[in-house]
Amino acid sequence: MKRAKRMDVFQSSIFTELKNMKLDYTQRTGNETIDFSVGSPNIAPEPSIMKVLQESIMVPENYKYAINELPEMKSAIHDWYKNRYNVELTYDEMICLQGSQEALSTLFLAMCDPGDIVLVPDPYYPIFSDGPKIAGAKVEYMPLLQENNYVIQLDQIDEEIAKKAKMMIVSYPNNPTCAIAPDSFYEELIQFAKKYDIVVLHDNAYSELVFDGKVGKSFLSFEGAKEIGIELNSFSKTYGMAGARLGVCVGNKEVIDCYNTLKSNMDYGIFLPIQYAGIEALRHGGASIHSTCQAYQDRRDALCEAFDEVGWHINKSPATMFAWARIPDQYEDSYAFTKDLMEKTGVVVTPGQAFGVHGTRYVRLALVQDIEDIQKAAERIKKSEIFK
Repeated sequence: MKRAKRMDVFQSSIFTELKNMKLDYTQRTGNETIDFSVGSPNIAPEPSIMKVLQESIMVPENYKYAINELPEMKSAIHDWYKNRYNVELTYDEMICLQGSQEALSTLFLAMCDPGDIVLVPDPYYPIFSDGPKIAGAKVEYMPLLQENNYVIQLDQIDEEIAKKAKMMIVSYPNNPTCAIAPDSFYEELIQFAKKYDIVVLHDNAYSELVFDGKVGKSFLSFEGAKEIGIELNSFSKTYGMAGARLGVCVGNKEVIDCYNTLKSNMDYGIFLPIQYAGIEALRHGGASIHSTCQAYQDRRDALCEAFDEVGWHINKSPATMFAWARIPDQYEDSYAFTKDLMEKTGVVVTPGQAFGVHGTRYVRLALVQDIEDIQKAAERIKKSEIFK
């Protein structure tokens, strides 16, 4: 039995590998791990959101195929984008997703032919690279370097590659580097995309997790953005609905229409109770956004302070629910460090090279542990003397 050749470019997820390593560690040592690897929020949605979901699940009529978004859903998306970002959207400029990961994995099937070039940042969230490959597209990487504050240097993209590129993925606040981009970058990006006729896909999953009093923005709020691109937004981090799988794709009408045609042949819409919960989140769930952001900022501060005291200096993330940390020089790469850290401390992090070659000297830590467990992790690291 032969599998498809396209599968040759894929390996098991790093998170599956880490899960197996954790299980092996626990079975051998009898010790529990403290897991900073997977960015799965442990802050629950507002009670009103869960109540609407609970009540909607008990309505028999809600178990039919959804097919399309509820009109109330589109209305809520329109109002949220208008009130939050001052972006005016028409109903044919939006589509709901089963989590933003859906678009990141299948949109390229609608927009790219085999061999088309997609520009992807490196380090990258894994599906940024895998999604184009599923469609048979060729990926060209754009380095995100610390000396440039992890902002893409558009003027350093090879012009011949830019001329051939079909799409470009951009994401700020960025996972995994936690960087944010200045307004000037988006202005340059729009001009760059127009010059080379490139469709921009901006992943904006972390716009509500920006720290130290700053406010996240939408790519679409910049003049000309809708002419060349789309934006993904997610209910996972903003409203704690990660397992409910709900996101939106908004922006350029032509791209939305093309993707909508593909989706209409692939699924039957978003489960209606989840749509109702999403409407409640957009209409009345805003009270928790500030407290959620503050909780992640407090964890960031606690992690940086506690780990600094044991010799691991980590720069404070300006945004997202992660920390991006450099590994000690004595380790060959981030895989070696991750394995040694788990073996000696039971602390689990994600090796940066799982996000691309430019992550080789880094690891990512998800701020999904309470402050008490963050301090326990620091104490274990101290006892291990890894940073002595």
